Amino acid sequence: MNSSTSHPVNIESVDASAQQDVNAIDLEASFSTLKQQYLTNKQPSLIERKTLLNSLKNALIENQQSLLVALNRDYGKRPDFDSLMADILPSVQHLNYTLKHLKTWLKPERRSAGLLLAPSSIYVHKQSKGVVGVIVPWNFPVFLSIGPIATALAAGNKAMVKLSEYTPFTNQVLRKIFSSLSDSVTIIEGGPDVAAKFTQLPFDHVFFTGSTSVGRLVAKSCAERLIPNTLELGGKSPVVIAPDSDLEKAADAIILGKSVNAGQICVAPDYVLVEQSQHLAFCQTYLERFAALYDVDKFNDEYGAVINLAQFERLQALLDDAKSKGARVLSPKGYEIDVQNRIMPPQLLVDVNEQMLACQNEIFGPVLPVIAYSEFSEAINYINNKARPLALYIMSKDKLAINQILQQTHSGGVCINDTLMHVGADDAPFGGIGESGVGNYHGREGFETFCHKRTVLKTPLWLPRVKLILKFKGLAKSLLTKLFVR
Repeated sequence: MNSSTSHPVNIESVDASAQQDVNAIDLEASFSTLKQQYLTNKQPSLIERKTLLNSLKNALIENQQSLLVALNRDYGKRPDFDSLMADILPSVQHLNYTLKHLKTWLKPERRSAGLLLAPSSIYVHKQSKGVVGVIVPWNFPVFLSIGPIATALAAGNKAMVKLSEYTPFTNQVLRKIFSSLSDSVTIIEGGPDVAAKFTQLPFDHVFFTGSTSVGRLVAKSCAERLIPNTLELGGKSPVVIAPDSDLEKAADAIILGKSVNAGQICVAPDYVLVEQSQHLAFCQTYLERFAALYDVDKFNDEYGAVINLAQFERLQALLDDAKSKGARVLSPKGYEIDVQNRIMPPQLLVDVNEQMLACQNEIFGPVLPVIAYSEFSEAINYINNKARPLALYIMSKDKLAINQILQQTHSGGVCINDTLMHVGADDAPFGGIGESGVGNYHGREGFETFCHKRTVLKTPLWLPRVKLILKFKGLAKSLLTKLFVR
């Protein structure tokens, strides 16, 4: 490992087109080199692991301003607030949390051998898996690369990372950040062709963050070679506004989840379920609160762009499709869609139906269907008739209503009277269920995701148990049956 201090990247000198030539990348050779490096030290010491993590943390902090500039350039406009809160801050927090708890996580866990195996002892050892493949999306390229990489390194692995082709400026800064870990981390760039080749490598674990459709392809590729994998996907994360909810506070919470990064977040609220009598009142409250929280005079500085034209046109197509099928679009007065700069303020859809694409596909942007229900049970049934979401948001102080939703629905995670914030819970697992994902990371569970938990049974040499069992099979059968088969 190169322990030299990293120096901030001059982002003005970065050529966004200077990604590695796909044809020039020998992925198999890169993988083989990393695998050999792993085999020379399969179980690095606690000190070695902490040295890697501290090096990564220091490089991240030193290059944070370069990252803010790069993210802004990749998006066309991305507020520093969004990048700091959703990319840099959680990355640093994740590293600090991992460094604090790593010693405890590494300790073998003693388990009970039980009367049958006594006086043997049993321990569970956390063993590194090998080389982990990490596929990073474009929406949070810093946190969604550093988070899983840091945890994989903490577990003693090497990591080969495929960065998104849509964030070239950020990728260049990330390359600099990871350069001090060159013996442990290999960075790859490129489009779908590279991603397809990447998933064909014989990794010991694959970690993918992205859409459900691509996640299926990754899972299929891994299944063919029996490679364990973790899939962090997305889906349509609902917000349920219970009848007792404070509409203003509910609107504020949803605005956070739908406006940070212009709603381009896997756990962003995807649709709102609100009681029929409060339907229009909620919409009006939402638009008023948005105007209060995003002052029109500061809007251009505080609200981010959709990352590229293709994504912007996809969102516009959702709006056009909904309007053609009878939906009304409500947006805050004075905040116009800016096609040239790919700025789309909140677009609330009312009078929606299930034939609309916005009610079928994950939105991943500032379009928000608002759906009315007559009975509370209708809202629960609506959620249960869709694929299980990555996040579920409940706006209520009614314990009975909250418990009813918790007990009768499934989701990757839940926030009550909040949105997004559970992603920042370092000491708890994060992951989806069903079509929203497979497996967890963050916290202890994240560390264990990248470990093989190996059971070790140790029997004292003086114990003649095997000899006695084999010599006196009839007696052993009788005693074991009477003692344990009951």
